[in-house]
Amino acid sequence: MNKRIYLSLAHIGGREQDFIKEAFDTNWVVPLGPNVDGFESDLKDYLGEGRHVVALSSGTAALHLALIQSGVQAGDTVICQSFTFAASANPVVYLGAQPVFVDSETDTWNMNPTLLEEAIQDILRKTGKKPKAIIVVHLYGMPAKMAEILEIANRYDIPVIEDAAEALGSSLNGQKCGTFGQYGILSFNGNKIITTSGGGALVCRTEEEAKRTMFYATQARDPAPHYQHSHIGYNYRMSNICAGIGRGQMLVLDKHVARRRTIHRFYSERLQGLSGITVMQAPAPAYNANYWLTCIVINPALAGYTREDIRLQMEAANIETRPLWKPLHLQPVFKDCPYYGEKVSETLFDHGLCLPSGSALTGDELQRVVEIINVVEQANSNLQTSGLSISSS
Repeated sequence: MNKRIYLSLAHIGGREQDFIKEAFDTNWVVPLGPNVDGFESDLKDYLGEGRHVVALSSGTAALHLALIQSGVQAGDTVICQSFTFAASANPVVYLGAQPVFVDSETDTWNMNPTLLEEAIQDILRKTGKKPKAIIVVHLYGMPAKMAEILEIANRYDIPVIEDAAEALGSSLNGQKCGTFGQYGILSFNGNKIITTSGGGALVCRTEEEAKRTMFYATQARDPAPHYQHSHIGYNYRMSNICAGIGRGQMLVLDKHVARRRTIHRFYSERLQGLSGITVMQAPAPAYNANYWLTCIVINPALAGYTREDIRLQMEAANIETRPLWKPLHLQPVFKDCPYYGEKVSETLFDHGLCLPSGSALTGDELQRVVEIINVVEQANSNLQTSGLSISSS
């Protein structure tokens, strides 16, 4: 059998072990240390816009601390994007608050601004209280419609938390994703653009917010010679070893982003002639996506086959693909949460597929992926000449 092709593997650049070795040589193997400081500085320089960055144990930890600093408490509501991974909403529940889910729009697949305002107005009408925060996600590295979302949020004076876990390297009108909201969330999980093996970061607007984040992330210890705590804290800081991996990864970040964009162009060019298959595209040049994952949507009525037909054929060929995110309002754990929308995210989930997109993929491996889609297409064409189709056979 052919070597397995994975969806998005970590891609090591070469200098990571130098920073890790330095940590061991200097005995900085505990949490915090020079690599953490260096990694935060590298991220701050990369994002620009005067932001402050705190390296943490995960993107989920970053979101949790952003919600805490936004004043979210038990009984509050937080508006969340439905079409995303569960980690974008789980920390809301950690705090005893209720997620309120909003559907996507068709251009970027991200939060629909019109439905966002509808949700805010309805919550105000029913409860007399506005939502405490809005969590918007740049899905698959595609920037959301931030101008429209921020205009609505500012009008109602609701802080925006920007989940850029999949969007490091993406930009909108030249501004880096992760720098639009009151807080920005980054993830360095093993399948992201760059990795620290596991980790994340919170992007803050002010030094005061960054210091407060560090305080909460290191068990909220008060400034005293003994251990004293006036607030509940968390063990959320990134280790100096993991940060060493991150420093090495920052040296190849632009290269990794460029490769993902090249992979997206490859798929777009090779699949453009196939009826019923649409490759996700930026709606305008201002949306400079990193294309963390290249995604396709299959229209069975036009293609004659389904998302599952392609996915199963890929799996048989030892190629990992994945359906698009199942909307959170359809997840059993969130079944009782309010939802504002129609069927956009549901339709994308039913018909969408993520293709292998890792920056380490070779041209031959990408060609294997396309060939499997062509096999499905050809098999359907043969059946159609017999008056059948794959999806009906």
